[in-house]
Formats: sequence, structure tokens, C-alpha cells
Amino acid sequence: LDAAGDAMLRVMRDPATGFVRATKEGDNDFVTFGQTALQMEMSPDRSTALTRCWHLRDMAWADDFAGNIDRIHRKDKKPARQIIKYFTGKGEIHQTIKTAADKEPFKEFELQHIIVPSAEYDLSKVKNKDRFPYVSVWIDATNETILEEIPIQRKGYVIPRWETISCSPYAFSPATMIALPDARLIQQMVLTLLEAGQKSVDPPMLAVGEVIQGGFNTYAGGITQVSAEYDERTGEALRPLSIDRAGFQWGDEREQKIQEMLQRAFYLNQLQLPEINSDMTAYETQKRVEEYIRNALPLFEPMETDYNGGLCSELFSLMLENGGFGNLIDDMPQILQGQEIRFNFESPLLQAQSRANSQAFGAAAQILTQAMQLDPTVVHDFDIDKATRDAIEGTGAPADWLVPQEVADQAKAVAQQAAQQQAAEQNAIGQAGQVADVAQKAGDAGQSLGAAVGMQPPQPPQQRNKAA
Repeated sequence: LDAAGDAMLRVMRDPATGFVRATKEGDNDFVTFGQTALQMEMSPDRSTALTRCWHLRDMAWADDFAGNIDRIHRKDKKPARQIIKYFTGKGEIHQTIKTAADKEPFKEFELQHIIVPSAEYDLSKVKNKDRFPYVSVWIDATNETILEEIPIQRKGYVIPRWETISCSPYAFSPATMIALPDARLIQQMVLTLLEAGQKSVDPPMLAVGEVIQGGFNTYAGGITQVSAEYDERTGEALRPLSIDRAGFQWGDEREQKIQEMLQRAFYLNQLQLPEINSDMTAYETQKRVEEYIRNALPLFEPMETDYNGGLCSELFSLMLENGGFGNLIDDMPQILQGQEIRFNFESPLLQAQSRANSQAFGAAAQILTQAMQLDPTVVHDFDIDKATRDAIEGTGAPADWLVPQEVADQAKAVAQQAAQQQAAEQNAIGQAGQVADVAQKAGDAGQSLGAAVGMQPPQPPQQRNKAA
């Protein structure tokens, strides 16, 4: 599975697949409109997988009884030269397209791509059509002819939806719905503040009629001429109008508040993990992480399941059908064959949940340490192996830092056996020492008894030989 994941990642990063460009466009549609339409299929030369994002105005779909998309319609426009290249030998190409391909190769014709369940489509010409759940139909809408109709295993489209309304197959973006009124309001506020600032720097002027000659010039170095008969004692000939600037500060504060509301509407304040410092207790840190998870769940959960999960599942099936994994089917273990494959993703939400496991491990270790002081047997109530592995993963350590569970179990069994053997050897050495100690004590007691009754201790053989 790791090898398959690496192969999929290489395909996603390959510029020829268009995956990065399509997902960038799809992210914009998903955030703005609450849904996007991505298509995954093999390239015309079948050299690689091809991912494209289609405009939502050209898309329409319907749900089945369970609420899943099972029917897709897409309007398309292709030049005559591409229609001839792609659909030759697949269906009926109208004569107008053939003529245009010779004289006007870039003339576009309206097409329509339709995905329908095979049970709802008459495909009598195809054998074993029951093995395919869907039918792909290309229609020349301009000339009302069928260009292609073939059975397929997959829909080929990934349409993630953020928020949906009951009984409606189309979604909406809660971020845009909340932010749109404030965005329009802040535009008006900015325009008003700009006009007020311009008036403050270059205020409107009040001029006395028939006194100013040639108009007034208020720019730097400008000269304004007045009539020679004008008497300044009657009042100023040109003066600025008084402007109340008290509203500037209020407008600036209000603009900042609306900007904060826009950031909250688009979850921009939820994309970073909460700040955790050394002064916080383990309980406070855990509660902050839990609060972050609750706030970020509406953002990441639909994207992981429908968006990322849909793309990965579709790409996995596409590569599996076209040999993108080599001999994966033959090399796949028996226990994995026929199983459903689900994808997990590295996201701030998953990182927060993993970090919560690390913090829970620290709190549990403290409780276990205190409990063992009262009863050492409580250590058997805690699965230290599983807790340690989950806590290490929660720190964000790479997955290959952890030894596989089977290898770790074997190493632990060998280490336990070695420890038991060493303990047995230590026990045997201890028992031998005790026997020697007892013998030494018995010998000392015998010598003491012989000395008490006037007996000489036995001499060693070398001394006896020397005496003889």
C-alpha cells in the first residue's frame, strides 16, 4: 500500500497530468460556490492520467435514491480537428464536421458528455454490459448525432459538495453566503473613507463669484488671480469649506472589524493550530486542542471525505485498471484482495487529534506512576505498547521511525527470552554461591572443633610428602 501511495503521488505531481492546475481551479470553485467538478481519465494517447476542472455553468447532475450522484451531464465545445482526431472509428461523425475539419479546422461544435447508470440505458450492442455500472455517451448537439456510447467501470467525475440543502443535488458555500454582505459593505466603506480622505487633503473650496479671474488653482505653486477692485475687508475671495474629521477613527475601526469577520467566515483563523507554551498545564493544552478540533471540523471533514477521498479513490481505480501499479494485483497479499481501500490524510485536524493522543499519554503516564506507588500490579491495566506508538505518531514523527508491529513483537519476545535466561543464570550463580558459603562455614566449624579437642587439621598432600 505504501508503494501504491508513492506511485499515486508521482502521478499527482507530474505536470503532464494537470492534477495541480485542476485542483487549484477546483479549490477556488469549492470555496466560492461550495462545489467543483473534476474529471479523471486517461489521456488520448493513454500515456498518463489526465485531470481537468470544468466550469460549473456547463455541469448538471442528479442524485440516486441514496443521495449519491449517478447521472452527470456536461456541455462542451471542441474544434472540428479535435472531434475528427478523437472520435474517428468510435461513432458517427456528421459531414459538416468533416467538411469543417478540411476548411475550418478551428471551428467549434457543441457537444455533450453524459454519464448514466447502465441499467437506465439501452446498450444492446455491447456484450457483457451487466459488468459495467455506467455508460458514457458523447453527443454531437449541433447535428444531433451520437459520437460514442461505451460502458465504463467508473463515472470518471469527482464532484465534492460542501453544504447541501435537503432534496437538492447542488451545494453552496457557507463561507461565501456569510461573507458576501460584509464584502459588499466593506467596499462601500472603503470608498467612503477614500473620498473623505481625499476631501481632507484637498478640501472643496468656496469662491466669491465675479472676483476670481481665470479660475482658482489649488495645486502646489498655483496662482489664483482676483479682480483688482476686490476689497479683502468684505471677506475672503477663496476659502476651503470646513470638514468634520471625527468619523475617520470610527470608520477605520469598523473596517477592521469587518475584515476580521471575513477572515472568520472563510475559516482563515482556523487554519493554524492553537498556540501552546510551556506555562500551560496538560489539561489546559488538551482543552485548547479539543476546542480547535471542534471549530475546524466543519472545514476539513467534508474536504477529506468528498474532495480528497474522492480524488484518491478515483485515481487509484484509474491506475489499477490501466496498469499504473505494475503487478499490484499479483503481488497483493491475499488478505488485501477484494478489500475496500480508504484513504487517510495529513491535515491540521488529524495533526490536532494526534497531538491530543500525545498529551493524553503524558497525563495517563502520570496517573499510572502514582497508582503504581499504591499497587504495582496496576501496570497490567495499561497497554503501554499501543499507547506509546500512538503518542509517537501524535508528535508528527515520520511513519518509518516506528518499527512494524510484527518486527517489534519478535524483538520483544527475543529480549524477554534473553532476560529470562539471564535471570535463570543469575539465579543458578546465586544458588552455587549459597552452597559454597554453607560448605565454607561447615569447614570452619570442623577446624574449630578439632582445635578444641587437640586434633591437628589434615595437612595438604605436598606438606605430607615433604614431612615423609
